[in-house]
Amino acid sequence: MLQELHVRNLALIEKADVYFGEGLNIMTGETGAGKSIIIGSVNLALGQKASREMIRSGAEYAYIELVFSVDERQQKALAELDIFPDEEGTLIITRKIMPARSVSRINDETATAAKLKAVTARLIDIHGQHEHQSLLHVSRHLEILDLYTKSTVAELKKKVSEEYQKYRTFKAELDESGGDQESRRREADFLGFEIEEIESADLKEGEEEELSDLYRKYTHGQKIRESLSIAYEAVETETVGRALREVGEAASYDPQVGDIRDQLCDAEAILNDIHHAIGAYLDEMVFDEEDLMRTEKRLDEIRRIQSKYGTTVEKVREALSEKRQRLEQLEHFDEYRKQCEENYQKSEKHLDELCGRLSAERRKAAVLLAEQIENSLKDLNFLEVSFRMEVRRLDHYTANGYDEAEFLISTNPGEPEKPLGAVASGGELSRIMLAIKTVLADSDAVDTLIFDEIDTGISGRTAQKVSEKLAIISGSRQVICITHLPQIAAMADCHYEIAKSADSGKTTTRIRLLDEDEITTELARLLGGVQITDSVLQNAREMKQLADKTKAEVRRKN
Repeated sequence: MLQELHVRNLALIEKADVYFGEGLNIMTGETGAGKSIIIGSVNLALGQKASREMIRSGAEYAYIELVFSVDERQQKALAELDIFPDEEGTLIITRKIMPARSVSRINDETATAAKLKAVTARLIDIHGQHEHQSLLHVSRHLEILDLYTKSTVAELKKKVSEEYQKYRTFKAELDESGGDQESRRREADFLGFEIEEIESADLKEGEEEELSDLYRKYTHGQKIRESLSIAYEAVETETVGRALREVGEAASYDPQVGDIRDQLCDAEAILNDIHHAIGAYLDEMVFDEEDLMRTEKRLDEIRRIQSKYGTTVEKVREALSEKRQRLEQLEHFDEYRKQCEENYQKSEKHLDELCGRLSAERRKAAVLLAEQIENSLKDLNFLEVSFRMEVRRLDHYTANGYDEAEFLISTNPGEPEKPLGAVASGGELSRIMLAIKTVLADSDAVDTLIFDEIDTGISGRTAQKVSEKLAIISGSRQVICITHLPQIAAMADCHYEIAKSADSGKTTTRIRLLDEDEITTELARLLGGVQITDSVLQNAREMKQLADKTKAEVRRKN
C-alpha cells in the first residue's frame, strides 16, 4: 500500500507530507483548493509527463516522493523486474523535476520511464478525472478484457504476436515475388551486374585505412623530408660527445660526477640510434608518382563501392550475399514462388489456430467478466441492468489476434442491450468504470486504488451506493479517493482536508488529517455549504455514525 506522499515546490504546494492509512482514505476541500494537484503529484511520480511550469514560482525544482509498503506477493512480482524493497518491505519512488529535465529513482537507483511504469503497475491503479470517457472507445474494451485474462492468456498472446510478425514477413515476400517475366529478367540482369561489380572490387578488411595512411604519406612527402632533415641535424651527437669528454675528465677528480657521465653516455647512445634511424629512413624514402596514382585510384574504388552498397566492408559483403540470394531466387523463380506460398499458407494456418485459441479464451472470459461487472453495477444502483460483452471477429489479423470486443448495456427492462455511447450518461459511465475497476482489482490484486472525483454526475441514493461499494473495496485493499459528496466522505477510515491559503503574497495548498470533530465540521460544510448551523452539524454527526455502521456491515458481509 501507499504509506507516504511527500511533495515539495509543486504548483501551489510548497510542502506537503501525507501519511495514508489502510482502508478508505478520503480527501475533500473547496473547489480550487488543489485537490487534483495531490493526485497529479502521484501521477508525476509514476512517470506522467512533466513541464517546467509545474515548479512552484521561485523554486529551483519540484520533488515528489512515494513510500510503499510491499507485501511478499508483490515482492515476488517486483523481483522479476530486478526491483528489491528493503528488509522491511519498503519501496521508495522519487522524482525530481528541474527546468531542463527530470530524474526518477526507485530506491535511489535511476529508473527509466518504461521500468517505472512496469513497477508501479504492480502497486497502484489510478482512475483520473474523465477517464470513464475512454469507455466510449471500443478499442478500450478489448484492453479491459485482456487485463482481466492476462494471467491465463499472457503466453498465448505472446505466441500470437510472434507468429503475426512471421506472417507479415512471409506475406511481404509472397507479394514481392509477383511481377511479370520481363521485369524479373531485368532485375536479374541488374543484380548480375551489381554482383560482378562487388566481386571485382574484392574489398578487404582494413584496406581502406591502410591505403588512407599511405596516401597521406605520399601527398605530404616533401613536408616529411623537410621535417626529418631538420631533425637529423638537430640530433647530431658531436656536441654531446664533447660534453661527455669534459664530464668524464671531471669525474676522474670527483666520483659524484660519475652519475652525470653515465647519463650522458646513455643519451649519446640514444641520439646516435635516432640519428642513424632518421638517416636510413631518408635514404629509403622514395616517392613514386605512379604509386600515388595507384593508391588514389584504389581508394576511390573502395569508397565508390561502399557508397553504393554499404559503409563498411562487412555491410558490402552482406549486400553481396543478399543479391546472390535474390538472383538465385529469380533464376529458380517457380521453386521460390512455391516456397513463398507454402511459408505464407503454413504461417497463416498457424496464426489462425493461435488466434482461434485466444478468441475462445476471450469469449469464455468475456462471459465471466460481464457477469461480474453486472453484479457490481447492481451494487451501484443499476437496479434492472443487463450487461454483456460481445466479442467479434475482424476481417484481418493483428498482433493482438483477430478479435474486437464491445460492452453492451441495457438499463431498463425490456430494452435491448446497446453500446455504452448510445445509452450511458456521464454519471453512469463513471459508475460503470468503478464497477470495472473493482472487478479488475479483484482479479489483479492491486493493493492501492486511487479515484479522482469518481462521484462525477451522481447524487442521492446512487451516491450512497457508490460509497458502499468503495467501503467494500477498501475492506480488502487501500483506496484513496477525492470527492465532493458527503455520502462518500462519511465512509472514510482516514479523512484529509485540502485547503488553500494566502501568506506573504503567496498562495499555498496544504493537506492535513482530520480528527473526529473536524470530520464532522467538514461533512457539515459538504452538506450545508457556507452556513453551518447546529442542525447541519447534527446531521453530519448522524451521517458519520450511520456510515460507520453501514461500512462495518457491508465489510462483514463481503
